[in-house]
Amino acid sequence: MATTDKPIALQTNMQKTEQAFNAFLTPEEEVTIEAEDVEPVEEAAEVVEEVSEELEMAEETEPEIEAAEIEEDLEEDLEESQEDQVEVAEEEQPQLYTVKQNGIEIEVTLEELQNGYSRQQDYTRKTQELANQRKEIESQQAELQQKDELYKELLPKLETSLKGELANEPDWNAIYDDDPIAYVREKDVWNDKKKQLEATQAEQKRLQEEEVSKQQQQIKEFVEYGNQQLLEKVPEWQDSAKANAEKIAIRDHAINVLGFTPEEMDQVYDYRILLGLRNSLLHEKTLKATKKKPTQKAPARVARPGTVNQVKKSTPLKQSKQKLAKSGKVQDAAKVFEQII
Repeated sequence: MATTDKPIALQTNMQKTEQAFNAFLTPEEEVTIEAEDVEPVEEAAEVVEEVSEELEMAEETEPEIEAAEIEEDLEEDLEESQEDQVEVAEEEQPQLYTVKQNGIEIEVTLEELQNGYSRQQDYTRKTQELANQRKEIESQQAELQQKDELYKELLPKLETSLKGELANEPDWNAIYDDDPIAYVREKDVWNDKKKQLEATQAEQKRLQEEEVSKQQQQIKEFVEYGNQQLLEKVPEWQDSAKANAEKIAIRDHAINVLGFTPEEMDQVYDYRILLGLRNSLLHEKTLKATKKKPTQKAPARVARPGTVNQVKKSTPLKQSKQKLAKSGKVQDAAKVFEQII
């Protein structure tokens, strides 16, 4: 008979069952049943029956429990999958907002709205910073220009003062013979004033050259702008040959008819003056084209009996036209236009 380390009272049902089976599997051994062993054998049989019943019940109920649990898990997984799909659909289709851009309504997302607002705020901030910097630069430029004007005004005065002090050069030999120490001191003062005068004159020359260069640059920019305006107002001058021929005719008209000098015409940089001279030339051509030259004298009119011959007075318009025909000046042409209006 197999024995265990634990007493029967402390053994589990499985241990009791194993012990009972082991007892049945060893019939060769002589078993002496005593009174105290009867109760354990009976208990072992009861345990075997209980375990068998529990196994049968487990075999019958476990499939049903497992099927219910599997179905329940499947339903939970399906619900979670549907919820995930709804969340994904919501994420794929964000909420749109209608805004106006350049008068046109467009739909944008919340993220685009936030990004656009951030960009607008950044643009506004940078624009304000640029405006403040521009004001500061303009203020500094105005201050520097004011100082330059004062500097330019003081330089000639300083030059005049130094020239006055250096007008009468002393007799250095006499001063040296009289007082060599005074000679050295006065000679140094004299030389310093001469250096100041030379520096003042050099600075004035530099400023004049700078002013001339600045004026030339301004004239160049103004001429370039004038050329653009002329091409817009006189499109036929896109043809360079035609433009050059007409400009020569304008120059001749201004010198020979209007009384300009060649030097004055060389100094004409304002495109508006050139347009005015061109209008004068065109007006003169129009007058020449419309002026009729009579080929024969008109017969003398015979007054009817009872009529009185009256001398017709010349009207102001006619007088202005006659004056313009003689002079061809722009001022006379303007008076004619005034009379017509």
